[in-house]
Amino acid sequence: MTPLIELDSVEHAFADGSSGLHSCTLALAQGRRYALLGANGAGKTTLLLHLNGLLRPTAGSLRWHGRPYDYSRHGLTALRSQVGLVFQNPDRQLISALVEEDVAFGPLNLDLDEATVRCRVTAALDAVGLGAFGRRPVHQLSFGQKKRVCIAGVLAMEPQVLLLDEPMAGLDAPMQADLEVLLDRLAARGVTIVLSTHDVDFAYRWSDEIHLMAEGRCIASAPAQELYAQREALRAAGQRLPQALALHAELARHGLLPADAAPRSVEALLAALRAQPVDKHRGEILI
Repeated sequence: MTPLIELDSVEHAFADGSSGLHSCTLALAQGRRYALLGANGAGKTTLLLHLNGLLRPTAGSLRWHGRPYDYSRHGLTALRSQVGLVFQNPDRQLISALVEEDVAFGPLNLDLDEATVRCRVTAALDAVGLGAFGRRPVHQLSFGQKKRVCIAGVLAMEPQVLLLDEPMAGLDAPMQADLEVLLDRLAARGVTIVLSTHDVDFAYRWSDEIHLMAEGRCIASAPAQELYAQREALRAAGQRLPQALALHAELARHGLLPADAAPRSVEALLAALRAQPVDKHRGEILI
C-alpha cells in the first residue's frame, strides 16, 4: 500500500545557514497515530511545517499519495485542505474576532456554499466541545479553549491528516484528557494524526508508532509496543524510557509479571499487577 505521505532524504537549511532537517526519511500511513519525540531543536516542528507545505525542502522530496508535493499556489491550497496543522501557540493561528468566523475561514476559502460551511463549523465546534461558543469573542477564551478552536478550524476542512505541534502544552490535566479522547475519536474515523511531544509517557500510551528525532534526523521509527528495543535511540533523542516500560521491566525481573506484552500505561500496569493471583496467607503475588 502506498504511504499517505513520504519524506525521502529531506534536508532543510534556514536563511542563517543552520540546519533544520538533515537526511530525514519517514513514511506515514492512512489512519495511524504517530508521535514525534526529540529534544528542543531536534527538528520536530520543522518536520511538521514541511508536511503541511509551509516549508519547502532544500534537498530531498516529499510525496502525497505517491506523487511529489506540488508547491504551486493551487497545489499548496489543495494540500492544506487535506493536511491541517495546529500550532503550539494558538494566538499564531487565530485571525478572526468571533469563534465561528475563525472556524469558517478555511472552508470559505474552499469556495463552499454557505450551508455547507455552516454545517462544517457546527460539526467541528461540537467535536471539540465548544458547540455553544460560536458567537464568543476569541479574546475572551482561555488558552485551552483557543487551542480547541484552532483544532476545530482544521477539522472544518475535513482533512485526511491532522498535524499538532505540542498539543498538550499549556493544558491542565482535565483538558489534556479531553484532547486525548478527541484525538482517539478522530483516529477511529480514519484521520491520520501526527503530533510532536516531549511527553514520552503519553507518546508510548497513545501512539501506534513513534519517530525519534535528533539533530534534524529521524534516527529511529518503531511501533510503540516495541519501544523497549529502542533504548539507545531514546537516549540519543534525549528521552527516557516510559515509566510503564521501566516499571514493567523491574517487576518482570522480580518475577511479579510476565516479561512479554508490557502494558502501555502505569494504570494498565497496576491493573495487570492486581490481576495476578495472591497467596492469602502470605499476602504475596504468585506467578
